[in-house]
Parts: sequence; C-alpha cells; structure tokens
Amino acid sequence: MGPLQLVEDRPTPKAVYNWRIYVLAAIASCGSNMIGYNRFIAGAFFGAIFTYALGYFVGRKWILVVASAIFALGAGLQIGATGSTGLGIMYAGRVLSGLGTDVASNIIPIYISELAPPAIRGRLVGPYELGWQIGGFGYGVEVHMESTNEKWVIPFAIQIIPSGLLFFGALWIRESPRWLFHKERREKAIKNLCWVRQLEESNIYVKEEVAAIDQALEEQIATVGIGFWKPFKAVAKSKAVLYRLFPGCMLFFWQNGSGINAINYYGPTIFTSIGVSSADVSWMTTIFSVIKAVMTIVWLLFLVDQLGRRNLLLSGALTGSISMWVIGSYIYVVRPDLHPTKKLNGGGIAAIFFFYLWTVCAPIAYIIVFK
Repeated sequence: MGPLQLVEDRPTPKAVYNWRIYVLAAIASCGSNMIGYNRFIAGAFFGAIFTYALGYFVGRKWILVVASAIFALGAGLQIGATGSTGLGIMYAGRVLSGLGTDVASNIIPIYISELAPPAIRGRLVGPYELGWQIGGFGYGVEVHMESTNEKWVIPFAIQIIPSGLLFFGALWIRESPRWLFHKERREKAIKNLCWVRQLEESNIYVKEEVAAIDQALEEQIATVGIGFWKPFKAVAKSKAVLYRLFPGCMLFFWQNGSGINAINYYGPTIFTSIGVSSADVSWMTTIFSVIKAVMTIVWLLFLVDQLGRRNLLLSGALTGSISMWVIGSYIYVVRPDLHPTKKLNGGGIAAIFFFYLWTVCAPIAYIIVFK
C-alpha cells in the first residue's frame, strides 16, 4: 500500500473525495489559527462550557459564524486599547476573544468529522492541529519586532485574518447533515449530504450512508436517548457510556499535561534553561515552530490514515515521555542556569535533540476523540 493510498471501509466513488470536502475542512480549520497566538482563559472557560448547548440547539454552521465574529470583535477592541482608554477595553477584548476561540475550537473538529468520509477523516481533522502551528506566527511577529507600539498592535491585528476567513467562509459552508438528521430535518440533511459528496440521492453510496446514520440514531435512542439532558443522565446511569466518555476526557487531560501549551508560550525560557544563549534562543524557537508545522503535515499525509490512530498515539506518547525525562534529568543534574557556558556541551545538544524529537512524536488526541 502506497503512503498516500486511502484505506476505505467500503467501495467509495471518486466523486466523494471532491474539492468541496477539502475546502469545507480548510475553512473550518481557520478557527484553530485563532488559537495559536493567545486567549483569555476566563473567556475560553465559559466558551467551552457553552459549546454543548450551542451545538445542540443551534447547529455547527451558525455557531462558527457567530464565534468568528465575536473573536474578531475582541481582537478589534484589543487593537483599539490605548493609554487614554485604559485597560478595560483590553480586558473586554481578551474575554471576547477567549469566548469566541473556545466555542469555535470545540465545534470545528466535530463539524469536520461529521462531514468527512471515513478514509480521509484523519487527514481532514488533522489540519485543525496544523492551524495551531500557523496561529503561532503571531508570536513570531512579536518576537522579531522592535519595541514600539506596533509590536503589540500588529499581533492582535493578525488574529483578525483567520477569524475573518472563518466568518465569510462559514456563511458559505453547509450545515452538518448528521446534526440535521438528529433534528429530524431529513430532507435538508439529505440535500446537504448530496452536495458535500457530489452525488445524487439515488446513488448507492448515499443510500448506504443515510442508512448508517439512521442506524446510529436508532442505537443512540436505545442506549442514551435523544434530548439535551439525556447524555448526562446516561453517564450517571450506564457504566458503558461512562467508559466511552472517560478515555476521551483522559486523552485530552494527558495531552495538555504533556506541556505543549506551556512550551508554545514559554519555549524561549525552556531553551534558556537548557543552556542556549540569548542570541540563539530566537533561532531555536523558530526551528521548533517549523518542525511542528512540517511534522504535522507529514502525520496528516503519510501516517494517520495509513498506520492507524492507536499505534501512532502509543508510539508518540512513549517517545514523548522518554524525551521529557531525558530533558528534565539533564536540567536537574547539570543546572545550566547556574553554570552557564559560552557554547552548548554534548549534553545540551542531546537535550535539544530530544526536545525536537518530542515535537515530532506529539500524540493525536484530537483525531481519535472526535472520530
């Protein structure tokens, strides 16, 4: 099997892998570009809390429209903050940006996974992770600018670009057929499904997919039920449902516990603690960002749909754990911050190697959970 050969669950017409499904995924993934720079945690917290209710009652499409508009408004308020306006407008902008970011970030992988054909689901959900790396360019712009007023204004302004792309793109995209089926809007659901697949309703592939969705809904009605509070009640009453929820929550918990967000924000500090000179920290951080972006693409195109999610998760988590133990042990024993040298020794070079290796072997929790 070639590195780009698709692994299909059933015979699939070539029309299914059309430009629309890729454009829909690309538009939705613009939302993750908004995450890459920064957000206000309080706003993000409430955004995550509200997402289930919004997704249940409103759907996917219009949530993305509203979330991107809220984020753009927040970024605009942050740009407009000056010494005369005080910090109030800055705080308001931060809250709105955090709110919009986390509402979008929770809906986007769900939306893409509901639209994607099984053979390319990982490939389509994966760009959401790539968007985090692209969003980090806002930080790179700030690092390499002179200390002027524009140094903080421009990174905030850059955030409006992905939110604007998501806003106008979301006006064009179609609502998730699965959500429409869930809301008993069957005619609209089939119409949207045919549009995304570029197939007629009479095509056997469409009929089989509709039958599979109907079967999944019947199973949900029999096990969990249809209703806003039904999943919560099912978790409380059924160990089987709780077991399905627990691994997904733990995957996200341990992924965040691996330190990726801390390293994204405090990479220069970590490189300094390893013993990298202040003159080389920016280069090391840039290389770190480039490796993240490049390897994310490699995982998407060559690995995730060919080698399987579980194998990649296990091997990536193990390699990442070993890498962090090596780096931590080196810093603890050598203490480069207390014993600085003019250039890196062999141990420091090895620590940086394992740091980059950890980046290459990052887990793929988003793809597994949302699939």
